[in-house]
Amino acid sequence: MADDLPFHSLTALSGLLGTGETTSREIVAACLARIAALDAQLHAFVDVYADASLAAAEAADLERRAGFLRGPLHGLPIALKDLLHLQGRQTTAGSKSWRGRISDHTATSVERLLAAGMVPLGKTHMVEFAFGGWGRNQPMGAPWNPWDTKTHRVAGGSSSGSAVAVAAGLAPAAIGSDTGGSVRIPAGLTGLTGLKTTYGLISLYGAVPLSTTLDSIGPLARTAEDAALLTAAMAGPDPRDTRTLSAPRFDLAAALGGDRDLRGIRISCLAAEQFPAYTAPDVLRARAEAIGALRELGARVDEARVPLDFDDVMRRNGRLIAAEAWTLHRAYAEDESVPIDPWVRTRLLSGKSISAADYIDELGARQRAADAFAEWMRGRDALLTPTLPITATLLDEVDEATTPLATFTRAANYLGACALSLPAGFSADGLPVGIQLIGAPFADARLLKIGRAFQRVTDWHARRPDLVAWERGIAR
Repeated sequence: MADDLPFHSLTALSGLLGTGETTSREIVAACLARIAALDAQLHAFVDVYADASLAAAEAADLERRAGFLRGPLHGLPIALKDLLHLQGRQTTAGSKSWRGRISDHTATSVERLLAAGMVPLGKTHMVEFAFGGWGRNQPMGAPWNPWDTKTHRVAGGSSSGSAVAVAAGLAPAAIGSDTGGSVRIPAGLTGLTGLKTTYGLISLYGAVPLSTTLDSIGPLARTAEDAALLTAAMAGPDPRDTRTLSAPRFDLAAALGGDRDLRGIRISCLAAEQFPAYTAPDVLRARAEAIGALRELGARVDEARVPLDFDDVMRRNGRLIAAEAWTLHRAYAEDESVPIDPWVRTRLLSGKSISAADYIDELGARQRAADAFAEWMRGRDALLTPTLPITATLLDEVDEATTPLATFTRAANYLGACALSLPAGFSADGLPVGIQLIGAPFADARLLKIGRAFQRVTDWHARRPDLVAWERGIAR
């Protein structure tokens, strides 16, 4: 069973720990064995804390034996995106130029995971400064999507390493960040559950920013239930991030409890006429099957035209990111001696031309769009869209001048909403397809409740990539 442990959900692992069928040390050791055997190919981790994670796992086992249980996540491993500070550890934010920078503090989200008893396995690769959706990183290298072992396909960005670590069974769950889809895009491309939390639900203190207006922290996990547990552990007010002080409490009981069906839930599906022309047939098929599953669960599902232009929203969200990213990185963005990914540098420099007046106008347009969306959402529990219009692209065929992966995801950030990506099928060539549920601000628990019900009647989230050819080197 030990070889299989990293593919279990956090919930299942917690149950095994509770019955004494395994130990935290066995779980962590199984993850480390897979990392040692596979990560040279997958390129998911920047740093691995092998000795420290084993020691922490042993300490968790001692606490359990002494009758001290911190909660359902106690003793379980977690991978961290390399923009989350961890005191005494390197934080690169995906930049080769930041190698060797040692953090002097720990992000609030990480502090709370540690307080819950979780064991950090290490930091994961990402798009440089989190500024990109494809998952490429020329100076540091691109993680390999494990659903194709023959050809290097992108895993999506910017939380690419976190997604690959979970999808390939190097970790049962990971933490990412999402500014325009950076949790949901990798989740969609690698067959995972990914939650873009509402802005203010989880403190951003100690997370290297990309856009202070749009950033959020969220989980990448196997199931909606796992995502709920991780969100509950990280959420809550933090005086070091005043945006969290007025946020409502995350309702874990609502996410995990209640009826097993979805009677009384109203979901509107984005009208197919609002999809881009290049939306893949496999995506349309997965959407139709998901609608059928939700209806069988008792949800009221209709198709509706949303009163916003997704292309316009995508562009406006990108302008806000560029303006704020330029402000954060302008001290070295133009310095050619600093090894920055050329496409990330281009995006950073694009923010230089956005004037203060233009920026303020964009903020006003965003607020008007958010107000209109909030009004449209009255009486609705979720808006259903594809997560992505296409499946994982070959690395060599990526066109960094385009942003098709953000077609449906950027809207949630722009509108101040929450959004959940769920595995919903596979393409004809075996690549994951996802659906996205967008909710009103702070409807995170409701989306997870819907996702949990969906995963009770589907098994897409339980599928795993065939890595037999690579797994022969794992120490047994």
